[in-house]
Amino acid sequence: MNCYAPFLSALGGPAIYFADLAVLAKIALFVSLVGILSSTIYLGMVMVAARRYRGLARKQQLAVDATSNRDLPAVTVLKPVHGLEPKLAENLASFFTQDYPNFEVVIGARDESNPALQIARAVCEKYPQVPSRIVISGPPTFPNAKVFSLAKMIEGASNKIFVISDSDILVSSSCLRNVVWPLLQKDTGLVTCIYQGIPAGDLASLLEALGMSVELPSGVLVADMMEGMRFALGAVMAVRRDALDAIGGIQSTANYYSDDFVLGNRVWAAGYKVALSHYKPGHVLVPRTWSQSLGDQLRWMKSTRYSRPAGHVGSGLTYAVPFGLLGLLPAMAIGHPTLGWMLLALSWGNRMLQSVVVGWGVIRDSRALKYCWLYPVRDVLGFFTWVGSYSSRSFQWRGETYFFAEEGRITPQLRPVPGSMAEPPRP
Repeated sequence: MNCYAPFLSALGGPAIYFADLAVLAKIALFVSLVGILSSTIYLGMVMVAARRYRGLARKQQLAVDATSNRDLPAVTVLKPVHGLEPKLAENLASFFTQDYPNFEVVIGARDESNPALQIARAVCEKYPQVPSRIVISGPPTFPNAKVFSLAKMIEGASNKIFVISDSDILVSSSCLRNVVWPLLQKDTGLVTCIYQGIPAGDLASLLEALGMSVELPSGVLVADMMEGMRFALGAVMAVRRDALDAIGGIQSTANYYSDDFVLGNRVWAAGYKVALSHYKPGHVLVPRTWSQSLGDQLRWMKSTRYSRPAGHVGSGLTYAVPFGLLGLLPAMAIGHPTLGWMLLALSWGNRMLQSVVVGWGVIRDSRALKYCWLYPVRDVLGFFTWVGSYSSRSFQWRGETYFFAEEGRITPQLRPVPGSMAEPPRP
């Protein structure tokens, strides 16, 4: 009789129980080995992709430096805002101080009661030499309220190049010059950027920022190496008007949460190249609770689950430390503690190396070097948010509840939307 039967019976558990705990331990150990192997292979791919990107970035920077002002087209910068952020004035001002010959800034908000508008108007007045205006879009009729604002902002713009950027993005004076340059090539329709996370000073935002500086660019660099860029990231995007027209305008992304991903994917599908810029802006985080930080990360994970379901499943094998932890406990249970600690040490070192290679070597984020020993904790949190992405279809965004549908489409729970946006036929 199995020795665990009395224990299970005392707990009121089912009559069916496992005959041999050692078998379970060996299975867990095997899964751990598979995960550590897959994450190590992934790390190798990341290192190759990082080296490739650095080489391409050097060539791109040389080309930008050799480009004269007369060759740079006029640009409209689109900055939708929503609510107050601690460094909103600094973030907005960084787009007014660009070393670029001809550009304007358009700031969009849903209504006049938006508290961000007071700061936006002050920034516009501080830099009168830069043409700027504020567009009030009114109540959104698209599922994605930000896309609705962008559509209204684009309506009054006459330039043929748009740079779209979120309100929490901080850039240097060379941003426009660098991100617009690839669009001088007529076959390039959109430019996107990887970016550096800038924490607010608390541990939650530090771990989130490390994810932005390491985990996110790692996946982007590997994707670019394997198949080229077929999507975009919303921190800073530069897009040509003809490319937007080819996909039916910005409103063709109105049904999606990941409108940036969809925009890049549709521009690529329309026959244009999507270029990954060598320029890396900063994503400024705000002080938040752990639940707020993890809630945002869970929302992004759910979006990826619905936007790229097959790739999202496979991404579970790119994590390392959870598999190291999985190997530690069963190895100790079957009398091989040294093996267990070796597996955990290997997985921990794997993520530390990734933090140094990508976070420092590519993004040039000094925190990724200083806190490389802490990045493995972020790896564990990332894995649990990946698991949590399969928990439900609902998510909170800017005070509203939404539901995900196939391909990442979204529906607001309470805000009435007239059906769904009619989408043009895909190219």
